[in-house]
Amino acid sequence: MKKSTFYILFNLMAIGMVCAQNPIIQTNYTADPAPMAYNGKVYLYTSHDEDDSTWFTMDDWRLYTTEDMVNWTDHGTVLSYKDFDWAQRNAWAPVTTERDGKFYMYVPITDRNGKNGIGVAVADSPYGPFVDPLGKPLIQERQADIDPAVFIDDDGQAYLFWGNPVCYYVKLKEDMITVEGEIQQIPNTIEAFGKREGEPNERRPTTYEEGPWVYKRDGLYYLIFAAGPLPEHLGYSTSKNITGPYTYQGKVMPRQGGAFTNHPGVIDYKGKTFLFYHNAALPGGSGFTRSVAVEELKFDKNGNIPELQMTEGITKSLQVLNPFLKNEAETIAWSEGLKAHENETVGVFVTALKNDAYSKVRDVDFRKEGATRFTARVGTTHNSDVSMEVHLDRKDGPLVTSFKVPMTGGDDRWALVSQEIEKVTGVHDLYFVFKGKAATKILFFDYWMFSEN
Repeated sequence: MKKSTFYILFNLMAIGMVCAQNPIIQTNYTADPAPMAYNGKVYLYTSHDEDDSTWFTMDDWRLYTTEDMVNWTDHGTVLSYKDFDWAQRNAWAPVTTERDGKFYMYVPITDRNGKNGIGVAVADSPYGPFVDPLGKPLIQERQADIDPAVFIDDDGQAYLFWGNPVCYYVKLKEDMITVEGEIQQIPNTIEAFGKREGEPNERRPTTYEEGPWVYKRDGLYYLIFAAGPLPEHLGYSTSKNITGPYTYQGKVMPRQGGAFTNHPGVIDYKGKTFLFYHNAALPGGSGFTRSVAVEELKFDKNGNIPELQMTEGITKSLQVLNPFLKNEAETIAWSEGLKAHENETVGVFVTALKNDAYSKVRDVDFRKEGATRFTARVGTTHNSDVSMEVHLDRKDGPLVTSFKVPMTGGDDRWALVSQEIEKVTGVHDLYFVFKGKAATKILFFDYWMFSEN
């Protein structure tokens, strides 16, 4: 690892400990972000690096949502390569879009013959269930068929982009599961993608590597992509037509973060533009155990993207969180020592793996009326010395409540704890701190809420 990369990674980890925003998911390793803004909410579909992976070991795709860009709710696995009868392995970079009330998820998979292809799954809800309508790949021409991106233009025409080491595209019919016309290629020229650093490479003469993402602003198309040589940075090209010709404009984000890959995803949401990407900034992070992060993306007066760095991320929430509704324990702004799991009993929940593990929720609005009762659904397999604390504004901030967690015997059995508290008013960050002497899996936490009595 280069010295500069080491310092960047170290600083990112330090930022995470203090400001606690990036990477935005800490309860699993995630990569290849595919954000979708829909109906007032951001739906973030990701691939999922398995723990301790030393290769691209990825079996499913996960979904996270937010309305405020700081608190993210884990909805667990929404699709697996095993949901495709023709697939053998590899749940790599996904993308999802909505059309006419249906949701289409495009995913690269390796079939039973070891050949790469892009499948499509369809759902009536952004949360799934997603099903394979074709029973075969939508695209399967070459081993380069990975990293799909979908874009529906203002005239209603849909396009699918993909490819490594060149960028392919094809029109999609209105049904979104049938291609229209021939597969085309964005010419892999220096004019389109910039000259690659280092020695000339006949197969990779330009910076284009993989992971294309199409974004449109003020009539201009931005093709943002993972750029080489390794480790990857993010670059972009622009065109007045979606199919080109494209002109290379430069870097969006330099090589940072400790992973040798990167992957862009860009959306507009609540009057701002956001760039999603991944790095290796979490403990245990590497090129095969990555984590999704986000930055606000800005443009100069000419529509160019000033190069931006990996930072602590979005520090100001776009709206407050309501504590008087049932809030999932897996709605988190930052956490340490937690792991997300799911089962048929409660769906997704979090497990505290060690003493002093905690989760943080940002900008919780108790209003002037305030809250006087706290309720949570929890459980543990240990019969003593397991407790949960709720603090305001800091991990060691004012104590709202503390209680012993009932022994339930497993994560399929739960107890509801409800306690009166001293009135809490105003807007605060909430910290849930978990205490226990057990070596691992101290307790399970499903949901929480406050009330006025």
